[in-house]
Parts: sequence; C-alpha cells; structure tokens
Amino acid sequence: MLVILESPYAGGITKNLEYAHKCVKDCFNRGEYPFASHILYTTALEDQNPEDRDKGIEAGLKWGKHAKKTVVYTDYGISKGMKYGIDNAVNNGRQVEYRNLWD
Repeated sequence: MLVILESPYAGGITKNLEYAHKCVKDCFNRGEYPFASHILYTTALEDQNPEDRDKGIEAGLKWGKHAKKTVVYTDYGISKGMKYGIDNAVNNGRQVEYRNLWD
C-alpha cells in the first residue's frame, strides 16, 4: 500500500532525519511503500528558502493523491509542516493513521 509519511524535520534536523529513516523502515516492515517528501526534497531544495520550501510541500501534496493513507509518527510531536500534511489528507478524504515507534 502506498502511504505518505509525516514526521518532524525542522528543529533538530539530524535527530529528525534519523527518526524519519526509522519511520520509513517501520512502514516497510508493515508491508507499506512510504513516500517521505521531507527526506527527499530537503536534499535538493533549500528548506530555508520559502519559495523552495513551498515547491517541496506542493510536490509532496501532489504525490499524496496516489496514496491510500497518511501515516503520522508522533513520538516527537506534530510540527506545523506535519499539520499541513494532515489537513491535506483530511481535505482529500485520505485516511490518517497516527503511530509511535516508542510506546
């Protein structure tokens, strides 16, 4: 199943990227095929540049139209960017599932 993965990026980027990679692995272990735009696009675009950031967000939202659900990893809370992705999923009728790696 195709899923959009939401996890934090900004504010502790190194820690958050390590976490995102663990979330990707968790999705694969569940038989899912995750798309994590915040991992991919932040390596090609300047996240601090508002125009680049908007392009990356928009691209991720376009990919979301092909996913069956959005999975939100909440161990480090829900960031503004994650909230935007959640709202987009809800507005487009895509299921949203909240998860933790550590209970």
